[in-house]
Amino acid sequence: TCYHALVLKDHWIKGMEVLSDLVSNMSLARNDFQLEKSVILQEIAMGDDSLEEQIYDEYFVRAMPKHPLGKPILGNVKAISEMTQKQIMSYYREKYCGQNLIVSATGNIDHEELVMAVQKLLGHKPKTRKKSKRTKPRHHKFRDVIEKPVEQLHLLLGIPGATFKDRMRFEAFIVNALLGGGMTSKLYQSVREKKGLVYTIYSSLNTFDDFGLINIYAACEKKNMKQVIRSLMTELRRVKREGITESDLELFKTQVTGSLLLGADDIENSMQSIGVNEMVFEKYKPVDDIIAEIDKVTVKSVSEYLKKYFDLREMGAILMGGGAEELKDWFMDIEF
Repeated sequence: TCYHALVLKDHWIKGMEVLSDLVSNMSLARNDFQLEKSVILQEIAMGDDSLEEQIYDEYFVRAMPKHPLGKPILGNVKAISEMTQKQIMSYYREKYCGQNLIVSATGNIDHEELVMAVQKLLGHKPKTRKKSKRTKPRHHKFRDVIEKPVEQLHLLLGIPGATFKDRMRFEAFIVNALLGGGMTSKLYQSVREKKGLVYTIYSSLNTFDDFGLINIYAACEKKNMKQVIRSLMTELRRVKREGITESDLELFKTQVTGSLLLGADDIENSMQSIGVNEMVFEKYKPVDDIIAEIDKVTVKSVSEYLKKYFDLREMGAILMGGGAEELKDWFMDIEF
């Protein structure tokens, strides 16, 4: 959970005081508790109206049915409705402790002044926490269809990949860019630009400290979905078989590097990056160091990544939308 503020440089102390108060001094009146439950239930309903958003929740529920990663971040109507104030306060006391707290700041700010402010405002937080039992996520391959009364069909595929701490995570960056990271990607060019089968198609890289996944999303009219899946699978098999060319590698290295540099110029993006690196690696990672790691990626190392991780037989797949049930038999039997 990230509490953040964007303020003028002369007001950073006030921003720090407000955020520290939010984190340290939660009070929960019964009326406020009931009101916020109502707001979250409305948010869940809004998410149900967006199939592009909902299909990811449905995917993770099926891919990791017994792991916390498989649970929707917003929860569900039953869980939110039955939640009690006592449960909330118990969670707050357990999780909101010094050991769990990371403070990240970027911009025109003095480090020593920030440290002093943190010690003053947050130094009283309890240091320890209960040790929670963690289990490593395991991806379960699956196929499923969900009928929804909408015009388009939505498709989401998932292929297990490198974790945040994996030495090949930068190869995963390049593979994701190659597949569907932008308008120059293989899937965008093949399925949208050359054949005009979809308006939206892209891939995304989801990495955690002990799990990684490349997802591929597409949406189209029902009449086009079979051809979309066939075209998509042709491209995935080609990438698996042929890897990446030297020219494509340089193109996508430049694309990924450019994205990192642009992100580094964004003050909020930089703040989040510092926080994540502290949380995962327990140290600061300058952008130049990350770019140097990307520069080390080679055609051979991408091939090694594809051989180790890019197993299409382990792919999860979900089809959602209008006409999904009509395609069920075909979708469940098609060879991925």
